[in-house]
Amino acid sequence: MKALPTKTKRLHALDALRGIMMLLGIVLHSALTYSVTPHGDAWSIKDPNSTSLATDFLVLLIHIFRMPLFFMVAGFFGALLFYERSALKMIKNRFSRIVLPFLVFLILLWPVIVFAFGYTHGVFLAKPKPLSHALRMLSSTQDLIPKSTSHLWFLYYLMLITIATVLIALLLRTLPILKIKTKAVFKAILKNPLIRIISLATIVGLLLKVFGSSMVATSVSLVPDYQTFSYYFIFYFLGWLVYISKEPLTLFVKYSWLTTSLAVGLSIVEGLVITAYNLNPSGNSNLLIAFNAIIVSLFIFGLTGLFVRYASTHSPKLRYISDASYWVYLIHLPITVLIPAALADLPLPALIKFFIVILVTGVICFVSYHYLVRNTFIGKFLNGKKYPLKAAKG
Repeated sequence: MKALPTKTKRLHALDALRGIMMLLGIVLHSALTYSVTPHGDAWSIKDPNSTSLATDFLVLLIHIFRMPLFFMVAGFFGALLFYERSALKMIKNRFSRIVLPFLVFLILLWPVIVFAFGYTHGVFLAKPKPLSHALRMLSSTQDLIPKSTSHLWFLYYLMLITIATVLIALLLRTLPILKIKTKAVFKAILKNPLIRIISLATIVGLLLKVFGSSMVATSVSLVPDYQTFSYYFIFYFLGWLVYISKEPLTLFVKYSWLTTSLAVGLSIVEGLVITAYNLNPSGNSNLLIAFNAIIVSLFIFGLTGLFVRYASTHSPKLRYISDASYWVYLIHLPITVLIPAALADLPLPALIKFFIVILVTGVICFVSYHYLVRNTFIGKFLNGKKYPLKAAKG
C-alpha cells in the first residue's frame, strides 16, 4: 500500500510574503498617479500639478520584484496542493479560489473602475462636470461588460499558468527518469546561493532579450499575451520546483540580507542610469535587461530568505494581514483612482498626496474587510472560511 504524503505545516513566512506582495499593489497604483513618466493606457490619470521622481523609482522597484515573487509563492503552494492532496483536489481548490473570484469581481468592479477613471480624468482635465463625464462612460449596457482584465490580470494568468504546470506535472509522472534528473539538477543549483542567482538571472535575461524589452509590460487584454504568460510562468515553475526539491526553505536565509541589499542598491543605480541617460525603462537595452534580470533574481531569493528568517512563526497580526490581502487587493483600485481627484486642488507636494492616498485606501480596505468580509460569506468565498469578528492580537 502506497504511503500517504506527509502534510506540510502552515508556512507562515510564505503566507506573509504573498500577502505583502498583494498589498504593495496599493503602493504601486498610488504612485502611478504622481509619477513623472507617462504610462499611457496602462494608467491614464496623472495629477497635472503634483509629480515626483521618487514615485517613478517606487514604480520601477516594485514592478521588478512584486509579481515575480507572488507567482513564485503561488507555484510553491500549487505544488503543495498537487502533491499532498491530488491533482483533482488542487484543480477544485484553484477553481474556487482563483477562477470564481476573478469572474465575480471583474464583472462587479468593472463599472466602478470605469467610473473612477472617468471621474478623476475629468477632474484632472478641469472638465466642468466630471461626474457627468464619468457617467457618460457607462451610458449603455455594453459599457458594463468588461473590456479587459484590469488589475485582476494576475488571476487570469494564474489560471492559465496553473493549467500548463499541472499538465507538465502529469506528463512528468509518466516519465519518472526525467523527473528524477530534473529534481537532482535543481537541488544542486538550489543549494549554491551564487549558482541559483546566476541561473535564474540567465534564464530571465535571455527571455527578456528574446522579447526585445528590458521589462515585461503586463498585459490586461482578455486575449492571452505570450510574453506575460512566459515571463510569470518562469517564477511559478520555480516555486513548483522549490517545493518538489524538498529542500528546506531555510536554505534561502543565508545571505538574504546581502542579496536584498544588493537588489535595492542595483535598483537605485538603474534608476539613476535611466534618469541620467533618459532611457526607456522597458526598452531593448542590454544594460537594463542585465540590471532587471539580476535584480529580480536577487529579490526572489533575498526577500524569501528574509521572510523565512523573520516570519516563520505564527503572528496573529501577519496572519490577519495575509487573510485580508486578497480582499484589499481586489477592491483597492477604484479607491486609489478616486482619492487623487479629491486631492487635486490642494497645494500639497506629490509625495504628501501619495501617502494620503495610501493611508486612506488602506483604512477603507481594511475596515471594510474587518466588518463586511472577515466573518461573512464573502470571506468564506475568498479564503475558504469565516473568521471571528475580532481584531488581530499581537
